Amino acid sequence: MPLWIPPLIAFLAGSIPFGLLIAKAKGVNIREHGSGNIGATNVLRVIGKPYGIGCLLLDFLKGFFPTLLAINVYLIAGKNPQIAVDALENLATPFAKPDAWKAQTLVILTGLAAILGHNYSPWIAFKGGKGIATSGGVLVALMPVGVVVLLIIWVLFFVTTRYVSIASMGTALMVPVVTLYGSYRHGYLADGSWNKPLFIFAIIIALLAVWRHQSNIKALLAGTEHQFSKKKK
Repeated sequence: MPLWIPPLIAFLAGSIPFGLLIAKAKGVNIREHGSGNIGATNVLRVIGKPYGIGCLLLDFLKGFFPTLLAINVYLIAGKNPQIAVDALENLATPFAKPDAWKAQTLVILTGLAAILGHNYSPWIAFKGGKGIATSGGVLVALMPVGVVVLLIIWVLFFVTTRYVSIASMGTALMVPVVTLYGSYRHGYLADGSWNKPLFIFAIIIALLAVWRHQSNIKALLAGTEHQFSKKKK
């Protein structure tokens, strides 16, 4: 398989606007309700929790599966070494062999393509969601142990503020920190260097996530951002 196929598949998969399609199936144009975003959070608010969770899962999977495909394609192509079993010793990445840097870069480009497809879908005039769930899917394929840490961070942000946007942006900004520790301490590449491609990728998706939350930042400053209220006992 040509090495450019996984990134192309990832972009096309990422570009499927599941939130828009789910809402449309319920007779709702999600872009005209709530925040107008096609992401899972707005689907949950407008359509309901089951549909929001379904959208979240689908957006997650369109980041996870293409990245997993890329890992296996480059493994078969001889560009990617055997994946180690011990996750704790490979916190940030499963690669450690000659040409692993190139393989990791190709895998990361595939993950980035999925995120960009979600954020800038050609099917809806290059608009889209904020890429949080899709980024999560990519990161689970790349650094599952690190994602557990990030999930805990997200929950702490959300429980403290009750704002999904703050939790998402705060966690996104922590991705490079978690990745730096994991890639430097555990994710060595074949030449003994730490996993720089993954760290650079972490910075890119963190900045991209904040960029896609511009409207939320403005709403937070204006005091109009939607806040999830605590359930009354």
